Amino acid sequence: MVYVSKIFNTNFLEYASYVIKDRAIPYLEDGLKPVQRRILHSLFEMDDGKFHKVANVVGTCMKYHPHGDASIYSALVTLANKDLFIEKQGNFGNIFTGDDPSAARYIECRLLPLAREVLYNPEITQYEDSYDGRNREPVAFPAKLPVLLIHGAEGIAVGMSTRILPHNLIEVAEAVKTCLKGEPFTLFPDFLTGGFADVSEYNEGNGKILVRARVDTRDPKKIVIREVPFGSTTESLINSIEAAAKKNKIKVSSIDDYSTENVEIEIKLARGVYANDTIDALFAFTDCESSIPLNLLMIKDGLPVVMTVSEVIRHHAKRLVDILTAELSLEQRHLEDTLHARTIEQIFIEERIYKQIEEMTTREGVINAVLDGLRPFSGQIRREVTVEDVDRLLKIVIRRISLYDINKVKKEMQGIRERIREIRRHLSSITDYAISFLEEKIITKHRDLYPRRTEIISFNQVGVREAAQRNLKLRYDPKTGYLGYEAGGNVLFDVSQYDRILVTRKTGAYSVMDVPEKVFVDMGMLYCGFADHDTCAETVFTVVYRNENGYPYIKRCRIEKYILNKGYSIVPDNCTVFKTTTMDDGYVTVNYKPRPRLRVLEQTFRISDYAIKGVRAQGVRLASKEARSARVLSLSAPSQLALTAGGIKTPACIV
Repeated sequence: MVYVSKIFNTNFLEYASYVIKDRAIPYLEDGLKPVQRRILHSLFEMDDGKFHKVANVVGTCMKYHPHGDASIYSALVTLANKDLFIEKQGNFGNIFTGDDPSAARYIECRLLPLAREVLYNPEITQYEDSYDGRNREPVAFPAKLPVLLIHGAEGIAVGMSTRILPHNLIEVAEAVKTCLKGEPFTLFPDFLTGGFADVSEYNEGNGKILVRARVDTRDPKKIVIREVPFGSTTESLINSIEAAAKKNKIKVSSIDDYSTENVEIEIKLARGVYANDTIDALFAFTDCESSIPLNLLMIKDGLPVVMTVSEVIRHHAKRLVDILTAELSLEQRHLEDTLHARTIEQIFIEERIYKQIEEMTTREGVINAVLDGLRPFSGQIRREVTVEDVDRLLKIVIRRISLYDINKVKKEMQGIRERIREIRRHLSSITDYAISFLEEKIITKHRDLYPRRTEIISFNQVGVREAAQRNLKLRYDPKTGYLGYEAGGNVLFDVSQYDRILVTRKTGAYSVMDVPEKVFVDMGMLYCGFADHDTCAETVFTVVYRNENGYPYIKRCRIEKYILNKGYSIVPDNCTVFKTTTMDDGYVTVNYKPRPRLRVLEQTFRISDYAIKGVRAQGVRLASKEARSARVLSLSAPSQLALTAGGIKTPACIV
């Protein structure tokens, strides 16, 4: 049994680690999940400037991805629909309507130039063996931009999940540039579907945002949806509107979808209903408004980590500097190698050193003859001449020697020297070079292609309780003790299905519940009213009760906290409630049981003379006499009141 448990624990940990690192969670370095990285790697390998069948791309990617073709195909379509690195040809579906793409054999794709500018440089990319050891794939691309924020990501792994919203390419590049300058920056999401967003609780990517559809209410008899919120499509939006209409949450006569390249959903309202009266209900009961919780989780240094947007930007600002330094250093080495090769080639041809090898009969003799011929020119040659250099010189064909253009070679070498000096200047001020790279290669070049689509505004989420129409009659039948909008009896007040009510029974027990259809509460219900936060916080309950010794008590309190459908008691145990009222002021008259030598059988107390306490506090004892009953009287009593010891005489007006 111990052996089996050990196997289960080991296998589960391996599975969990695999799902987290190799499937569901994107990497910080290039912002990609493994399947996305393998798709782009396949496209880099296949890239010849022409479109490729998606089916062929999927087949090539299967060399690297140890799963079925369906997962690769769906990931490629999702990646292509972000319109960043992959150019599409054919039907890739519609992010606005939710239409499915065509089969992989009918659609084509190829890389966009931005993919090479931002991701591709195999000479500074770290590679590892593929799952079967036959090929090599990148560990992570050297991304010059935080693709994680531009693309966004969603994934569910074992015990954790990530939800990162997409951001605008130009705004992300601007944020990295601003960070390199050491200045403060802010960054908020942007969605291809447009709409509105309230980012007041964005919390650097770890809070939540509210998103809304863009609606047109210029015609009072219809509502036209022009842009759908993030996470919705026209199909899901229409389904949610139809569901709300069936439940009588909103009143519409028809819904027509005219969406093509742009969203246009026309909602015609019922007779007597107008757009301004319906818009709040539309946001409350349909997908036209929704709240999106966020969790900026990613893989960093092989471990899942939660970061903020600012931390991601700062990380990639430093990473951009490192990548550009590596690229410039690499280019400098290549140029210095080329300059060295051109220098010894120029000397080899101009000084006719090749003539010295004509009489040599062995390979060693030929190599030594070339080295001896180059030795007098060591001042022009900046590094040691190797055997590999000699081999390259010996491979020069006679035709190339005869057509050798000295001026052309000198001009080429001068250009190489100027470029090397330019690279050294860039390396000495690498931060300024990184800023100019972002400005010239990304921001200026692509600004018109990636405008902001989502408008950032401030709005309050429309709650279903506030938007719901109170068109139900809440009734209570004291004969049967039933309460609800399907119960008989007297009408208490109008409610909606989303309201909550507070019910106090004659025993002192109280509870908060959703508006019931029909439920038994008590045949002696003392109080029933709305239980929304404002009402409970403002309403003061005055309770007159008798304790187990028979003494009368008064208690004033507010019911500010509760758990739905949980029973509470407003008075201590073993007490009998006489009256409950919500009057701010008035009088309580207490009748005592007759006793020998008891002269005062009735006393009246003013409610406002007693302090408001917590709902769990004890009441205030009114007298050390056994109480028989109590009444509540209004403040405007018509008779005169005469003060007595311990109270006042009872006025005539009784509530």
